Amino acid sequence: MPRLRRELVFMVCRTLPLGVVGTAGAAGLLLAALPRMTGETGERLSLHLLRGAVLAFAMGLVFLLDDPARHTTATVPTPRPVRIALRVALVVPATAAWWTAALLLVPPDLRPPVADITLEAGSAFALAVAGAAVAVRFTEVTRPGPRVAAGLLTSAVLVMLFWPGRWALFVPVQDDRWAAAHDRWAVVLAGAVLVGVLGAVEPLRRRSWRAAPGRRSGT
Repeated sequence: MPRLRRELVFMVCRTLPLGVVGTAGAAGLLLAALPRMTGETGERLSLHLLRGAVLAFAMGLVFLLDDPARHTTATVPTPRPVRIALRVALVVPATAAWWTAALLLVPPDLRPPVADITLEAGSAFALAVAGAAVAVRFTEVTRPGPRVAAGLLTSAVLVMLFWPGRWALFVPVQDDRWAAAHDRWAVVLAGAVLVGVLGAVEPLRRRSWRAAPGRRSGT
């Protein structure tokens, strides 16, 4: 059993889109570092750039579930929820390290409240993975990442432009709505996690086919 687990981890590691995630992470760190590199002292600019960095990294995470061999691995005994959970678990340490680096690149006097901005980042990352899980759940494409990335980027722009002010999510630190906005971010995070969990569940039809493979041959 331990050997099977090691082989499963190795197999999943080989299929992770590390190049895409790494490129997105590098772009995000560059955005986060711009105030330090240019000498800008605007707190609002730093907040916008840090949010841009979060979006850049989230755009990489939407490719996390891309798997060209998806239809081959669908027949293995390991359930899809386990495979998805393993992919997420393998990328969590790298995500935590990336976020720590992004925060440290922002000058301390320009850094927004760490707990609140971390809640925003966690929500964005959870939405990215949840979107990928839903795409895998309801489509047969092996690389849903590009479609989900387009949807995530479009949604972020639309929210910033047209989201009602009384339910605002992207507010400056000095705004009186800051605390209420992060209460809403907590709801977004919980909803994203729930959607991701439901999206990772295999369709009932596929589960029943696995339980009784003889039906396909008429036995």
